[in-house]
Amino acid sequence: MAIPNGAGGYQYSDGNIGEPLLLAQGAPTSIAAAATMTAAQMANGLFVFDGSAGNLTLPTVEDLEEVVSSASKANVAFDFFVVNIDSGSDDVTVFTNTGWTLVGAMQVDNATSGHFRARKTGDGTWTCYRLA
Repeated sequence: MAIPNGAGGYQYSDGNIGEPLLLAQGAPTSIAAAATMTAAQMANGLFVFDGSAGNLTLPTVEDLEEVVSSASKANVAFDFFVVNIDSGSDDVTVFTNTGWTLVGAMQVDNATSGHFRARKTGDGTWTCYRLA
């Protein structure tokens, strides 16, 4: 039996068989040069890079925790993605900021994408992992 999906609702568990599991996704943040992502952009979870090689710096943990206020205990996490559509040889690299530890290769080569996980590790500390 299919689970009803009323006005603005989300699928629950495995949802309607044969349909993808849906989630809310805002428009991606477009980046053309070095920038510091805002906490809201990071929480949105999708960056598209097309420009000269540059750094994409994480927001401070303090700023992130103001926006992601439900992250009140350690070991909560969320994912974000960087898609590098540059057709030349320009790469983008995720850089640290106050309160962060980086784990893995943070460079996203041109014409590839990067999958990252932000995980709260304690009061005022987060770790950013490169997953793929």
